Amino acid sequence: MRHVADIPHPAVKITLLAWNGKFLLKLEQGNLEQTYKVAELDLLTGTDAEARELLDDEFLAAAIARFQAMRDDLQAAFDRHELR
Repeated sequence: MRHVADIPHPAVKITLLAWNGKFLLKLEQGNLEQTYKVAELDLLTGTDAEARELLDDEFLAAAIARFQAMRDDLQAAFDRHELR
């Protein structure tokens, strides 16, 4: 796996990786992580610049909202089992 770039963002840590003919868009917030695999063949030229274009405001807003849903789901599981 090759580290391509760290992409600055105020709300999430974004890492772009390349591996096995795919770009991995890795988003982290606290103890949660989302990874999106994008085949190089699904892009016009297969470059990391195109993979970065996917990280537009709309995509990132949805991913950040998803982090909140993930956090809520995890907390609900803890609550059901009285673990925290």
